[in-house]
Amino acid sequence: MGAPVAKTAQSGKTPRSVEEHRAVVAALLQPSPVEDVPLAELRGRVLAADLVAPMSLPSFPNSAMDGYAVRAAELAGASPESPVELPVAEDIPAGRVDVPPLAPGTVHRIMTGATVPEGADAVVQVEFTDGGAERVRIFRAPAAGTHVRTVGEDVHAGDVLLRAGTELRAPQIGLAAAVGAATLPVRRRPVVLVLSTGSELVEPGTPLQPGQIYESNGPMLAAAVEEAGGQAELLRFVPDDVDELLSTLRKRIEQSGVDLVLTSGGVSAGAYEVVKDAFTDRGVEFVRVAMQPGGPQGAGRVTELGEVPVVTLPGNPVSSQVSFEVFVRPALRAALGHPHPDRPIVNAKLGQSFVSPEGKRQFRRGVLDAVRGTVAEVGSPASHLLGSLAVAECFIIVPEAATELPEGSPVEVWLLDG
Repeated sequence: MGAPVAKTAQSGKTPRSVEEHRAVVAALLQPSPVEDVPLAELRGRVLAADLVAPMSLPSFPNSAMDGYAVRAAELAGASPESPVELPVAEDIPAGRVDVPPLAPGTVHRIMTGATVPEGADAVVQVEFTDGGAERVRIFRAPAAGTHVRTVGEDVHAGDVLLRAGTELRAPQIGLAAAVGAATLPVRRRPVVLVLSTGSELVEPGTPLQPGQIYESNGPMLAAAVEEAGGQAELLRFVPDDVDELLSTLRKRIEQSGVDLVLTSGGVSAGAYEVVKDAFTDRGVEFVRVAMQPGGPQGAGRVTELGEVPVVTLPGNPVSSQVSFEVFVRPALRAALGHPHPDRPIVNAKLGQSFVSPEGKRQFRRGVLDAVRGTVAEVGSPASHLLGSLAVAECFIIVPEAATELPEGSPVEVWLLDG
């Protein structure tokens, strides 16, 4: 096929630690360039620079209630038994820009959000009046400042409203809109080309022939990329041929930029490991990592593909997804500017005993009982059990040195929904 023969990964070498391989993958992705994006497209993006308030909020004194703008001193002693009656000089709906001052001995009927007129120092809500339109009887004496929103009560001009690294959700986008920002600077979503290899793979929805399986890794990893904040492009179906694999990747990369090529499968020690055959001696180092599932890994830059970063994951579905969570997701989130790119971690007690191979860090699928502070495994450690992965809420981390963990042992737990 015109390609070098793959070398045995780390033959005779100590397996690479999880931390070492995380560092290798992280170094492949630099911080993404900054772009200005409209507010409507910002959900889930990461702010690239501090947002400083160009104005105060509120920017003018306004009413917190529907009612009447008054001079508080003129209503001293007002009560249901002894109401104060005053003429209504003006109506002030929200949005009125030509608000006249409040003359002594009068009130202005005012709506929520409308400008409090000069001369008024309180708002009496309509429930404490008779609701009059020309004259109004007021049954309560307000203190000065009642129901008046003052300038800068929420935000002062010059305040840092949002720090760089903030993930933009509904409240943050609302705040940006409130101070007049039409766009915000965010880091561009990394473009990730997701490739599953294997001539046995077919697209879901088509009939299976003997020896064929539906391709699951590609859609799963593409979804994982999108959830992490990247922009996934699923490339399917490339047969187990080195020249065709390299040609397909070269053509796609030449069309437009790609920040990462992410493959699954073809990295073990078998005779038909097309990914390893294609990238060995071309910049990708294939190693064994001291973890389970997901031992065989690869990472590097391929000169023939324009130095594009390549991360190769194992082909078993659980191994592939666990590997993505451990190595690729934090690297993508760091490139996007997340100050805390890792999954949230909590401590819990095992709901059952574990046996684990020495020298490998296990990532076992689990469900967390937050009330009891316990975690229980779902399925088994086997790397092909996608069903248990689909219902898992967390990863239970079993350290490399542990061979047995009795029920009740404290363990680290990665939350998969944070």
